[in-house]
Amino acid sequence: MIDLDNGTEFEIDILGLEKIANSLTQKDIELLVVKNDEIKELNKEHRNIDKATDVLSFPLEYDFVNMPLGSIVISTDFVEEKAKEYGHSFNEEFSLLFIHGLLHLLGYDHEVDNGEHRAKEEELIKKFNLPDSLIVRNS
Repeated sequence: MIDLDNGTEFEIDILGLEKIANSLTQKDIELLVVKNDEIKELNKEHRNIDKATDVLSFPLEYDFVNMPLGSIVISTDFVEEKAKEYGHSFNEEFSLLFIHGLLHLLGYDHEVDNGEHRAKEEELIKKFNLPDSLIVRNS
């Protein structure tokens, strides 16, 4: 189940996101939908990077039964911008960022792995018939 905290005016396709999440985990996920100012604050506080970003993931450090997997934070400012830039819908872009963040919660890390994160993203993008722009722009 996705526990949605939407601090924006955008309608989020929670059913589509649930399908993606359920294909990888049965654990609950907290999803926070924010604007750039909030994600910038979180990025500075938790990663010491003083700028806005598209998605942040915060896995829980302990894996107890019935504990959530962690939290994903997505900036709708980035979603809007990239959806326009790549010519697809808001919900498609949101789903791409959700996949990226979810894989981080599951332990994938494109910054240090040997392409496993990207390969899994590509598999999920194809499975859920999403645009491949995330693969293209991160290659």
